[in-house]
Amino acid sequence: MIIEPENDPMGQAISDFFNHRKLAKLLSATQYTTEEEFPVPYLFRTWDEMPKMEQQALSLANGSILDVGAAAGCHSLYLQSQGKTVTAVENSRLSVEVMKARGVQNIEEQDFYDLQGQKFDTLLFLMNGIGICGSIAGLPRFFSQCKKLLNPNGQILFDSSDLIYMFTDDDGSCCIDLNGDYYGEVVYSMRYRRIKATPFPWLYVDFATISFYAEQNGYACEMILEGDHYDYLARLTMK
Repeated sequence: MIIEPENDPMGQAISDFFNHRKLAKLLSATQYTTEEEFPVPYLFRTWDEMPKMEQQALSLANGSILDVGAAAGCHSLYLQSQGKTVTAVENSRLSVEVMKARGVQNIEEQDFYDLQGQKFDTLLFLMNGIGICGSIAGLPRFFSQCKKLLNPNGQILFDSSDLIYMFTDDDGSCCIDLNGDYYGEVVYSMRYRRIKATPFPWLYVDFATISFYAEQNGYACEMILEGDHYDYLARLTMK
């Protein structure tokens, strides 16, 4: 599904910042958090401004690369600058316009799940891009689509976070409803000026859980790098 401008607070924020250097507040919240401001300039970061985890992922990306949820295109632009073959896929019409203006050469304006007829050596899901699964129940669909897009011996590189820290007390005990939904399933609301997005689901998944479901769907999962705050970079490969 293509996101049209009137329903796209992030795309409008990206467009305003790039075209007019406007910096109104892009605000997001979940069922666990109150509204927080998202720093729009961060979507335009250079290599030197990227965290170590992203730099590692970009260094490992090889062959033909698909940059999923490319936003303003910072990862695609860096990969291009290194002479790598990269295609950005993005379903925000405004974000696509900005990427074209910034010089991203290959762009697919569509939803990741609608992409077909192409094969890649690396699927790149950064800034918790694997969150597009929406929920644990959405993982099989995600793995199935990746199989359609991956070349033999291809790889999926992604980062995510374990939200267990949000439910951990000072004494180390956890308060989680084991009969409820997985604790990493969140619902985001987002607004920018007068533009509000329809609330959407997003998945943050711990490494043990993604490894289990990867195994169930014919993938092996490898930890590449652990961050300082429950975040990590991992690689998925087909068995």
